[in-house]
Amino acid sequence: MGSRQCDGPRTACLVTGCSESVSEDGSTPPPSTSTIPCMTSEYLLRLAIAALVGATLGAEREFRDKAAGLRTVMLICIGSCLFTIFGAELASDTSDPTRITSAIVSGVGFLGAGVIFRRGRHSTGITTAATIWCAAALGMGIGGGVYALTLTAAAAVLVVLWLLPPVERIIDNQQEVKTYELKTDLSEISIEDVHKHFDSAGLKVLHCEHGKRDGLMTSEFEVVGRHDAHTTLTHALITASWTYSVDT
Repeated sequence: MGSRQCDGPRTACLVTGCSESVSEDGSTPPPSTSTIPCMTSEYLLRLAIAALVGATLGAEREFRDKAAGLRTVMLICIGSCLFTIFGAELASDTSDPTRITSAIVSGVGFLGAGVIFRRGRHSTGITTAATIWCAAALGMGIGGGVYALTLTAAAAVLVVLWLLPPVERIIDNQQEVKTYELKTDLSEISIEDVHKHFDSAGLKVLHCEHGKRDGLMTSEFEVVGRHDAHTTLTHALITASWTYSVDT
């Protein structure tokens, strides 16, 4: 009976120093007791790396007080790492271990949908949902032992989360969308004159709705423009004699 280095998909075969014996008829017996500690240490290393990567991503979400924070992102990264390991280890010769990948993606999709909220005409939580999606992908990469690519991707995700928000704010200040809810006295100003106030401030009205109640006009304007133009208009509306209330 001879021995050879493992070339199969099992994780133990990838660890330096692990080998499995092969019988003369070409069959492979179960892993020996000397192989099991080698496999276990490799798995523990992968779980530790997944926990560290998940904690780094989750800390950023926790710092910004988002719905999915430190513990949630850590658990997602660790869980996807475990599923990937189990998929490779428990798969038989006739089964496809990559099927579990689609199951992870589907499950993470439900988690991501749970942190997206609709507020008026705007949605929040999309970045957090994308972070959850990336955390699952990173956990799968770590579980598969693809360390270099996964850690490089983790660094790229951290750059996006930590360094790009200031750039995003600069861009948003140039084209900021806000919703104004006004109650105006129709005896003092017409709807056309209200629209002229937005135009004179350099703001573009994207959508508006009007209604009447108790002699007052209730209007909702969705407006886009520069941040300083919004500030100037808000001050003008608050101090105007024909406005009863202004909400932004």
